[in-house]
Amino acid sequence: MYLGVDGGGTKTAFCLLDDTGAVRGAAQGPSTVPAVGPGGTDTAVRVLRDGITDVCRQAGTDPARLTHAFLGLPGYGESAAMTEALDALPKPLLGHGRYTVDNDMVCGWAGSLGLADGVNVISGTGSMAYGVLQGRDARTGGWGELFGDEGSAHWLAVHGLNLFTRMSDGRAPVGPLHGLLRERLGLERDLDLVGAVLMDRWDRTSVAALSRCVTQAADAGDEACAELLARAGRELAELAHAARRALGATIGTPLPVSWSGGVFTVPRVRQAFTAALDAAGDQFTVRPPRTTPVLGAASLAARLAGTPLSTEAMERLPAPTGPARPF
Repeated sequence: MYLGVDGGGTKTAFCLLDDTGAVRGAAQGPSTVPAVGPGGTDTAVRVLRDGITDVCRQAGTDPARLTHAFLGLPGYGESAAMTEALDALPKPLLGHGRYTVDNDMVCGWAGSLGLADGVNVISGTGSMAYGVLQGRDARTGGWGELFGDEGSAHWLAVHGLNLFTRMSDGRAPVGPLHGLLRERLGLERDLDLVGAVLMDRWDRTSVAALSRCVTQAADAGDEACAELLARAGRELAELAHAARRALGATIGTPLPVSWSGGVFTVPRVRQAFTAALDAAGDQFTVRPPRTTPVLGAASLAARLAGTPLSTEAMERLPAPTGPARPF
């Protein structure tokens, strides 16, 4: 059996697949984002141990008997020291070295494109794109919330909070977002926003959760929020364009592109994303995701073991049924 682990900024998904493509175990746990400094991977170890134990119990097996595992973990490849720590982390949990660790972006590509050449754009708590073409791979975006992650839930939330301050000051017309955020945060005064978010030192995931208010406001007729969602879609399309260039795709040859992550469940974002790619002519062939990132991770584990799933087994993998939002 093959273990797939899809880590993320909000949650971590686990699954076990057998040779026929049947799911033998599935579980979900908290984020495996590593903290900076001593003990940075302690939480990830606990989350991974619990998830692996759970799916193995469901399948009536144990980690030592798994053929191969692929673990896509956030932060991998972004710090030499952290990457070394993450590479070593699964061995004591599995009891063997039949595993591969990489960034969780690889899970999104493996699932959405079924291990085929093309680009996958991810927008969850953060955002990035990852593509594969004729043995080459490329990553774009994913620079973190301080100076990147355009089009992500965190980016939408920060821009929504900025819009709230502009509405409060009179620098922008007051729209539905103003009332929605006041209610969501329990603000008696608009200025209480500073204490609620900054002084209470909200973490990345908590801030990203406020992106739901932007979507709700747009649905209530807030034109500024509707434009913000459309801009998010265009920013995500730019990640696909950059990945195409980095892969050296031939001009005039359409490159498959798909998506993963909860922000793509928002129709306004997805529509702006696909419209921006369609406007590029024959550069892309836009496809809905074939399956989920965690199932992609497990199918990649089978390939890495030298026993790839058959075409029939790959076709058996279920399509996404509406991924949970990252907030």
